[in-house]
Amino acid sequence: MAHTLPQNWFHDDFFRVPVIAVLRGLTPAEAVKSATRAWDAGVEHVEVTIETPDAIPSLAAVASAATERGVAVGAGTIVSVEQLDAAAAANASFTVSPGLDESIVHESIRRGLPHLPGVATASEILRARAFGLSWVKAFPASVLGPDWVKAMKGPFPDVQFIATGGMRAATALTYLEAGVSVVGLSSDFSTDDGAAAVRELVASRTSARY
Repeated sequence: MAHTLPQNWFHDDFFRVPVIAVLRGLTPAEAVKSATRAWDAGVEHVEVTIETPDAIPSLAAVASAATERGVAVGAGTIVSVEQLDAAAAANASFTVSPGLDESIVHESIRRGLPHLPGVATASEILRARAFGLSWVKAFPASVLGPDWVKAMKGPFPDVQFIATGGMRAATALTYLEAGVSVVGLSSDFSTDDGAAAVRELVASRTSARY
């Protein structure tokens, strides 16, 4: 059964920067520090995973810091409807899941909370499209590989992929050139040198668009 989204969740320029920071297992202070490195490197959006309740304060801290920057923060590793409450309470602007759970998609649509489901097969992409979702997360991207992206862009040219899972700035370009719209990077934001590599990647891809 097809569904009509209440709004265009991820409009054309929402992910205009081809990198999103994915922060996992960090204290609130560490998360804000890594998020700040990402923002300073030119990254607009940050995802803080909340696989356990202990991670909620980190999401809330980054969301608070993001308000001053005027950028959006998402809640990652959403695997239950109940987590949507925690994400909304922490002021997350969107949510991300490692897979495609129809109950989560249903509830996200009901709430008007943008959701990015994970996919790894053509069948899952078809299910996502049936809900009206044109943005999906290719996960785990490092296992699927850039050739998988090329293969999926053939039958699904209108689907936009965000590649996350084992991604690094050093290998991200291969995925972007294969057809991925955005790559999710994590460990690069733990150091200034890593953030500098991301800054170079963002600058090179941004300049290539103009």
